[in-house]
Amino acid sequence: MKSTTRPRTRTKSPILEAVHEGARDLHKLGFIDKRRMAEFDALCLPPVPKYTRTRIVALRRRLQLSQAVMASVLNTSVSTVRKWEQGDKQPSGPSLKLLDLLDRKGLEAVL
Repeated sequence: MKSTTRPRTRTKSPILEAVHEGARDLHKLGFIDKRRMAEFDALCLPPVPKYTRTRIVALRRRLQLSQAVMASVLNTSVSTVRKWEQGDKQPSGPSLKLLDLLDRKGLEAVL
């Protein structure tokens, strides 16, 4: 049985890394099903980094997006993106995860 999970490079702790590695091995041997392995994967996800105003501006410029287009891609308002970039507000929740995905994988990953 071929594993469809991908190894994580960073986890929350060395203990979770060890648990995840064991779970991956058990999955490869067929003792853990795909659904249970997805639960282990979710448990061991690395934390989403914080996005400062300068990091958000740099990301938007690197992707050559206007504030309006970035707001549309992230399903938020232009005023929210503006407030992030001015440092008046911090992205959180789904917006933070989408920013991270956009940063790591590019525009195609969120469209």
